[in-house]
Amino acid sequence: MEQEVRPVSPYRLGRGSSDRTLRVRQRIATRFLHVEGSPVLVRAWEPGPGRLKLRAQALDPRAVTLPLGPDPEARPAGRAQLRLALERMRFALGVDDDLAGFHRRFRRDPLLGPLIRRLPAHRPLRKPWPWEALATAVVGQLIEADRAALIERRIIGRWGARMGEGRQALRDVPGAAVIAGRAPAELAAMDLAPVRAAALRRVAIEVVRERCPIDDSAGDRRLLSLSQIGPWTVQCLGLYGRGEMDSLPAGDLAYIKLVGHLANLGRRATIPEVEEFYAPYEPYRGLAGTLSVAGLHGAVAKGRPLPLSPEARAA
Repeated sequence: MEQEVRPVSPYRLGRGSSDRTLRVRQRIATRFLHVEGSPVLVRAWEPGPGRLKLRAQALDPRAVTLPLGPDPEARPAGRAQLRLALERMRFALGVDDDLAGFHRRFRRDPLLGPLIRRLPAHRPLRKPWPWEALATAVVGQLIEADRAALIERRIIGRWGARMGEGRQALRDVPGAAVIAGRAPAELAAMDLAPVRAAALRRVAIEVVRERCPIDDSAGDRRLLSLSQIGPWTVQCLGLYGRGEMDSLPAGDLAYIKLVGHLANLGRRATIPEVEEFYAPYEPYRGLAGTLSVAGLHGAVAKGRPLPLSPEARAA
């Protein structure tokens, strides 16, 4: 099944994902995923200016390697599954995002204006499914992004479905049911802190048992009641898993460092200071945050390292 889209806002295919499930090579994005249990391969490319083409292809389940053994109930995707695969990849790639209101409102903003002109096609790189965004957030709690990405790749390599062999193999993120069936020690063996391993398994069980609808903010209260699940995790779910442009993961180390520099604090910002800094950009705080990090992270990396805030040192 193929679709051609004409994005309403400036668009350009970006880079692949840090977990390497989404690959962009020679300006073709490729993602292997499962839709209602059926394996699908989705590709996207730009055939010309202002155009994006997507193709979803049903795969033979027998060609897919499942580390926990074959699924006897797996069937090739039908038209409904292919249509849903295209829908989820359009969401992940942000093809249908209308950025006109954001650009119009902040084109003269001292911080965002120059970044909008330099990166007019910027969008947060989202996940096809809310579960993937939630799992990524739990893994990434309180650690550097590079280390979190490495742990994600280990988990995907150990329990994710695989199509192909060797370095060219495509992999899918293991679903909530797979993670719910793992022992915390198995997850911790991927270099995940024991408390994070327990939290990841716990949220997977909640999702499998349908106790919290993570595709809707109505389930956030239930998530926040779980041990080791705080606002940052839920904000990442909102921004990257549900496409909520106002969801700002204020506790992210990238924002804490960036706001410390931009606000001339002489130290890393606190979470309330990050929230206050981005408050004027409501209802686009999440989009404003990712744009500012994308456009300015290089300058911050070259700058003088900032010490911790007094609150962080006291903790």
